[in-house]
Parts: sequence; structure tokens; C-alpha cells
Amino acid sequence: MLPGNNLTEQATQLYKWGYDGIALFMNYCEWNEELHEEVLNLRENTGIIPCEFAFADEIYGQLMSDNIDLRKKSREMNKRAAEISGEIGAVTELEFAYGAQNPLPLFHPHKNMTETEKQGFLDMYKEVTVPLMGTSGKMLLEGINRYESPYLNSIKACRDIIDTLGMENTGVLADFFHMSIEESNIVESIKYAGDAIKHVHLGDNNRLLPGCGAID
Repeated sequence: MLPGNNLTEQATQLYKWGYDGIALFMNYCEWNEELHEEVLNLRENTGIIPCEFAFADEIYGQLMSDNIDLRKKSREMNKRAAEISGEIGAVTELEFAYGAQNPLPLFHPHKNMTETEKQGFLDMYKEVTVPLMGTSGKMLLEGINRYESPYLNSIKACRDIIDTLGMENTGVLADFFHMSIEESNIVESIKYAGDAIKHVHLGDNNRLLPGCGAID
């Protein structure tokens, strides 16, 4: 999204424009030690804080996949993202699943996990959060709308999971685009999630910049 030959050049440009931070979504298959060092030194070299870190890859969002090999690879990727987030004090995120839902839930929204699915999700969440223990980094649960994830679409549901976990280094990521679809009352949902919210994605109801849609 930014001009520049590398991350440092991009962050330097951001700083000139008056920004304070950057969210880093890195290609997992291209990740190497050179990029790692660049991320670790980004704040010192540019003044820009890497506040969010995640790997983008075709295996993203497959943490609960029925394919055991795919599920294992996805969890290893999330744990690596957690390690790096812990090093730089950033947040990273997860969902029950991420991707276009097939069939689309046109008439049957808000499915609930079975107890087996819920316990499996809690176990997975604990597993991928372990690398963050003892750091200021966080593994946040993002409420994703029904067309992109089967469960945990509302930040209210996400808050309930966080309370059940009772772990440090966890919390809720509130995304206004997803909230515009799933929350019956955005204000009340934010109040309900409360201090569990550790990071926010600002996107209007049409997924454009704030002010370009219908959200007040």
C-alpha cells in the first residue's frame, strides 16, 4: 500500500506524513532473517511503531481445519507470528476460520460451536499464545462476519471466549466493518467487550476509510 523499495523506506515515508505506527502483514513464504532484523529495528530506524504483525499466506485462517497437516502448518505460522509480536510488543490475531463461506449463510446466520468445537478452539488458542508469555505482545480474537468465518462473528462472542480462557496476552480485536454486519448495536457491543478490546481496525461499513460509509 506504500511507496518504497523496502519496509524501512515505507515506514520512513509514513513518518514524514505524520503517522505513528504501521500494521505489518508479511508474506510467510518470503519471510527471512533479513526481514526479521528490519522489523526488529523499524522503530529505532524510522520512528514508526509496528503495532500489529501477522503473516499472510494461503494457510492463514486454517487453524481449525479438518486437514491435520494444513492445521498444523497454520498453527506453526501463527506461533511464529506470536514470537515476533512478542519481540516487538505488537498484537497479532486469529479467528476460528477465515475465508469465503460455502455455502453462504444467507438465511441461517450466527451458528454456534458445538462443545467439542469450542473446546478444540480453546485448546488451539492456548497453544498458539504460548510464545507470547512473559511479553507485552498479544494474540487477539477478531470478530469476523458470517460470510468470512463460521463462528465468533460478534465481539460479544469473542469477549465470552476471552473470559473463558482467562489468559494474559489475549484479548479482542474490534473491526468496525465486521461489526457493522454482525452487531445489533455497535455501542453496546463495545461496552460489553470493554477492556478486553486491545486493538481496533477502522473501516467503514463498506470497508473503505472511516467517513466513506454509513457509520457515524
